[in-house]
Amino acid sequence: MPKRILQGVVVSDKMDKTIIVRVDRKVMHPLYKKFISRSKKYAAHDETNSHKIGDTVRIRECNPISKTKTWEVIVDEQG
Repeated sequence: MPKRILQGVVVSDKMDKTIIVRVDRKVMHPLYKKFISRSKKYAAHDETNSHKIGDTVRIRECNPISKTKTWEVIVDEQG
């Protein structure tokens, strides 16, 4: 099964090698048919502590690293 990839914004970087990423999505209300914003926060593993608050990052599902951390930051090498 392929690993899920999500994109979000870093909202906390206070922990060592861990960042909190807020992922926003739009869902349609079942009755009123209006799009509503929903967000969820994920704890992601950041091996190099290189991401700061406000950065946009991509995270990928991985094996559990701790009780709450099952995501890791994808390092995009852009030339």
